[in-house]
Amino acid sequence: MAAALPLVPRDEFTYDIEVDVARGMRVPARLFSSPSLLGEVAHDPALGQLAHVATLPGIVDRALAMPDIHFGYGFPVGGVAAFDLSEGIVSPGGIGYDINCGVRLLRTGLTEAHVRPKLAELVEQLYRAVPSGVGSRVGPALGTSDMDEVLAKGARWLVERGSGTPEDLVVQEENGCMSGADPHRISPEARKRGSRQLGTLGSGNHFLEVQKVEHIFDPARAEAFGLTEGQVVVMLHTGSRGLGHQVATDHIQKMDHELRQQGITLVDRQLCCAPIPSEGAQEYLAAMAAAANFAWANRQAITTGVRRAFEGTFGRPAAELAIEVVYDIAHNMAKFEEHATEAGKRRVLVHRKGATRSFPAGREEVPEAYRSSGQPVLIPGDMGTASYVLVGLPTSMTRSFGSSCHGAGRRLSRSAAARTFRFDDVTRTLRERGIMVRSSSREGVTEEAPGAYKDIEEVVRVAEGAGLTRRVARLAPMGVVKG
Repeated sequence: MAAALPLVPRDEFTYDIEVDVARGMRVPARLFSSPSLLGEVAHDPALGQLAHVATLPGIVDRALAMPDIHFGYGFPVGGVAAFDLSEGIVSPGGIGYDINCGVRLLRTGLTEAHVRPKLAELVEQLYRAVPSGVGSRVGPALGTSDMDEVLAKGARWLVERGSGTPEDLVVQEENGCMSGADPHRISPEARKRGSRQLGTLGSGNHFLEVQKVEHIFDPARAEAFGLTEGQVVVMLHTGSRGLGHQVATDHIQKMDHELRQQGITLVDRQLCCAPIPSEGAQEYLAAMAAAANFAWANRQAITTGVRRAFEGTFGRPAAELAIEVVYDIAHNMAKFEEHATEAGKRRVLVHRKGATRSFPAGREEVPEAYRSSGQPVLIPGDMGTASYVLVGLPTSMTRSFGSSCHGAGRRLSRSAAARTFRFDDVTRTLRERGIMVRSSSREGVTEEAPGAYKDIEEVVRVAEGAGLTRRVARLAPMGVVKG
């Protein structure tokens, strides 16, 4: 279906699927892309998924897709949609299975000259400090009361116990804790799956990467973010692990069953949903917020592991090494936000599936430290290419409900990448470029090989050209821990 959908170019970086192209579309769909990136999705059903999103009740203005678009569950990865609060819906497939999958960036007081001689030791210390891989677990299981507090408090639960500082919290989206969370909405199976996963990386595209600030594009904003050329930083990418996956499973099954009982048929069953005012939607949103808090706690626990690894490698306290949080950004979330829509300013429920906020200076949701400069936007590449720190722009609010892409986006499925790339070839090529890789499995490397992803430089060029973000700094990989 995707290849047959006509795209109407609106400008250099904007393409529309008009409302009469696919059956049931209530609004148009819009893709931010370029001719070279369009070739990556020409035979990908993701464009069909984008058109299907435009059929959902109460959708506002248009369905959107970021330049890293690829096939997902329900919504395409890179999909964004806002819904009217009285007529709209919430769809777990529009948030994703890995609720609050996100990226955190840590800066250090070290330079490449400090780290390069000890890079092998540091990567090994990080691998030991932060368990990775499918089903990775740590220590004793969280008890019921501790789990309830994690689900209610998020990253703050760790900080209250000495795993981090209050300064860590004020530069996280939602301060590391989403309101409205209800631990009682988390099923026993979800609790069991997450009980020993706090502080673990997991598998798939999740990673822990030592990087250097290779180039500064915007000196003023880089200074506001505490970034300088040659500085060593650490980027980590993970989410709510098995707990979040089970929350999605529980509510997808429940909503799907209720729709079938009501005799309602959607163009895509994976878009199962519930009206926002309904009990089912409110239960899911409360569970989603609790899973999001688990993810923030998870990234906070990993931050503690990173600090321990640096202390063990360099023999100095983390405070002396100035390991501080730059920002923590969420990918897979639904949030109530106020936006200027075609019908005027109003409050809507924004779904971001494999997309991030890109809020400009002045928005109250932006941490006070960055309110005069704009929110940091973190876009990782793959383990062989650059990652980017960008900043949100006012034009993102009018063009994309304040959203941007969340990464380079896959061009090959994991199974196709595993068939295409060999572990020894990938690791040798990276080693020759000075990039060290430590993984719990060979598949963790081949499935995430650089060639499996779109060109990060083109993805970022489109995001900037479309007015969604502006580049602040480019980060080059030095060492990578993979699941």
